[in-house]
Amino acid sequence: MEATRPAQIMQRWKAIQYEVLPGLGAEVGSLTPKLERVVHVLEWARIEEFVSDSWCGTGRPPHTRAWLANAFVAKAVLNIGTTVGLIERLTIDRALRRICGFAPFSKLLSAATFSRAFGEFAEAKLGERAHEALIREQLGDRLIGHLSRDGTAIPARERPARKPARQAAVKATTGSPIRRQLVQTLARMLAELPTACDRGTKCNAQGYKTSWNGYKLHVDTADCGVPVAAVLTSASMHDSRAAVPLSYLSKEHVTNLYDLMDAAYCSRELHAHSRDLGHVLLIDHNPRGGEKEEFEPADAVRYRERSAAERTNARLKDEFGARAIMVRGHIKVMCHLMFGLLALSVDQLLRLRR
Repeated sequence: MEATRPAQIMQRWKAIQYEVLPGLGAEVGSLTPKLERVVHVLEWARIEEFVSDSWCGTGRPPHTRAWLANAFVAKAVLNIGTTVGLIERLTIDRALRRICGFAPFSKLLSAATFSRAFGEFAEAKLGERAHEALIREQLGDRLIGHLSRDGTAIPARERPARKPARQAAVKATTGSPIRRQLVQTLARMLAELPTACDRGTKCNAQGYKTSWNGYKLHVDTADCGVPVAAVLTSASMHDSRAAVPLSYLSKEHVTNLYDLMDAAYCSRELHAHSRDLGHVLLIDHNPRGGEKEEFEPADAVRYRERSAAERTNARLKDEFGARAIMVRGHIKVMCHLMFGLLALSVDQLLRLRR
């Protein structure tokens, strides 16, 4: 099923490749393939449209937060681990400075300014808003065949929060979280998801259990490989609790036919919820000590599309900075990850031109 516009993507790619890049190259010299990739991502993401300028006081020149937003997206594209590393790269790389919007020969902004700007971007959910606009523009009016849902470990350099002593008693009195979510608004669902840094355990693709301190990122990925929506929670939260809010977030962005999930999401409530949304749900059966139910042959072929979720998780960590989480706190970690998801989404859209 065609879920993108290859002709329009190719036309836009050529405009950048043969009009923008030659002019930029004449100004700052030849560009490396990585820097050309940064140009393409920034031209597609247009994150500066979601940033307001700030004035530094009477008699002082304004400096725009858009330069800094571009720099943080470039940091994800170039897979630079730290903000200090980004500043060092901007200091010596005249081409990258020009690409991000900084004046080529002016003094670079201080590390404190970068940190304050990042905090502002995190509070304003800049990455989420830019990503949502990109998905709506590129996939909003297209029919998506499959959405693959999965959670992945996000280790963080934080001390795990202590769990409340009465957590078990509260859980017993409130009932199933999924059933409760089915009668809540999306805002309420998201507000009730745990977001503190804690310790999580998850089975990897080979079936072995791994543990980590930090968070868990839950992502819906279209069958064209583009991440559609994401939610960040505590590492200890079960994957199934993110399914309902993620389904509503994705529904606001795209229209899809199939929901694909692994055995961690196996429940009657989620089957009923997908039917209510008009979707067909394919979940790997969790026997829970009984006999495992296998897919029908046609469904088994469709379920293979869920590998798109695993590729998204792997690329986000290996290529777009999700392995190096140096910031602390749920809001800032989510901002860091969303810059990476934004860059990954553009990169994946550009791959569809071929």
